[in-house]
Amino acid sequence: MRALCRAARWTAVVLAASVVAIVAVTGVAGYFVFSNATDSAESHVDAIVVLGGEHDGREGYALGLARRGIAPTVVLSNPYRAADPVMRKSCLQKDGVEVLCIKPDPPTTRGEAIMTRRLAVERNWKSVLVLSWRFHLPRARLIFSRCLSNIGVSTVAKAVPRQYSLPVWYWEYIYFYQFAGIAKAITIDDC
Repeated sequence: MRALCRAARWTAVVLAASVVAIVAVTGVAGYFVFSNATDSAESHVDAIVVLGGEHDGREGYALGLARRGIAPTVVLSNPYRAADPVMRKSCLQKDGVEVLCIKPDPPTTRGEAIMTRRLAVERNWKSVLVLSWRFHLPRARLIFSRCLSNIGVSTVAKAVPRQYSLPVWYWEYIYFYQFAGIAKAITIDDC
């Protein structure tokens, strides 16, 4: 009986230590890979593709980049409900910039890459700038590169300029989610 209790205690300690190690490694690796993801340098592209997410100023930032001459076209991924006020306003903006608001199918990063691939073929684009959260850039770069490089379209990525004040547990969730998304992207065929 004592041996059984000792084995159960040992198993619990090993499991707890394993969970702590996984969380620690994910946190440290995630910080370096995702929180410090580098921006691509600004250069002229055929289109700026704004990935869906929270309305954190990304739509206005993309339109500002386009007005500065970075791109003639802004594609706003629009997986939101029809009455979304930010998208209604953003999709109506022009100011010399072509704005395309398109619902990706499926409403995921991969769906946005598939949507961009279709547009690139239709419009003969050779380069796109993908705009998203800083911590999403590594996964977005991977997915868009896999979908677009084989048709001769280069992809650069830029983060929405903002600060994130999130609790540690939420950063852990983000890192796990991004690592899982990268693993999924690696195992799925190209677009």
